Amino acid sequence: MAAWTDGYWQAGNDLRLHYRDYPGRGDRPPILCIPGLTRNARDFEGVAARLAGDWRVLCLDLRGRGDSAYAKDPMSYVPLTYVGDVAALIDALDLKRFVLFGTSLGGLITMLLSTSQKGRLKGALLNDVGPELDGRGLERIRGYVGRSQSWPTWLHAARYFSEVQGEVYPDWTLDQWLIHAKRLCRLSGAGRIVFDYDMKIAEPFRAPDGPIGVDLWPALMGLKGIPSLIVRGERSDLFTAETAEKMTARLPEMESVTVPRVGHAPTLEEPEAVAGIDRLLERVLKSL
Repeated sequence: MAAWTDGYWQAGNDLRLHYRDYPGRGDRPPILCIPGLTRNARDFEGVAARLAGDWRVLCLDLRGRGDSAYAKDPMSYVPLTYVGDVAALIDALDLKRFVLFGTSLGGLITMLLSTSQKGRLKGALLNDVGPELDGRGLERIRGYVGRSQSWPTWLHAARYFSEVQGEVYPDWTLDQWLIHAKRLCRLSGAGRIVFDYDMKIAEPFRAPDGPIGVDLWPALMGLKGIPSLIVRGERSDLFTAETAEKMTARLPEMESVTVPRVGHAPTLEEPEAVAGIDRLLERVLKSL
C-alpha cells in the first residue's frame, strides 16, 4: 500500500476536515478523489496505490465521514455545502490546476465544481453517476442510509455485506468483502465494527425534494472542453445506460466505460476502469 500523510483543512462553520495526501510529481495536476454518500477517503486506496508517485492523489473525507468532523446542523449534509468544503480545500492548498475523481455523490460534487472551477479543472471522472438518478437506486439508498449497525468482528461485517450487496459484486471473494468492510467501517471505542459516518447524513437525503435539489444538466456542461470519463457499472440501479448515452452525446470529449457484472458503484480497480483512467490521464497530460 502506498504511503500517505494526513492533511486537514477548515471549512464552513470551522469544521476540521481530513484528507489523505499521497505524494506524486509536482509538474502534474493533483487528483482530488471525492467519495460517495456513506464512504470516505479509504474508498480510493486502490486507485491511490496505483497512481501515487506518478500523480499526487488527495483522497477526501467529506464532513461527517471518516476523520472529518461531524456537522452540528445535519441539514448541511447536502451537495452545495460539500462543494463549498472542497472549494475551501482547493483554496487552502492554492491548487492552480487539478483533476477530479468523483464516485456517486462525489460525481455530483464534481459536476457542480466544474462550473466554478472551470479554469483550474483539467480532467474529470464521474463514477456511476450523472445528472439523472434512477429512482430504484435512490429508494435502495434511502432504505439503508442512517441505519446504525454493528458487528463483533471484521469477518462478521464482511459476511453481512456479502449477503446484502451480493448482487452488486457477484464475483467477489471473501478477501474482497473484507477489504470492502474495512473501507466502509471502523472499530468503535466499544470494540465493535460500525459504519464510519454520521448517521445524521440521512436527514436531508430523505427530504421530499430529494438529495440534490438542483438541475444538474447545466452543471454537466461545465465539463465542456475538459477531458472526462464516465465509469458505469453494468448492473447499476442508480445510473442508467440511457443517461450515459445522453451525456456523451452532449459532450463528445467524454468517454464512457462500462464495467461488466458490477452494480453501484465500481471500485475503479476493475480492468475496464483502470484502462479508462489511464486513457483519461493521458488526455489530461496532452491538454496541459
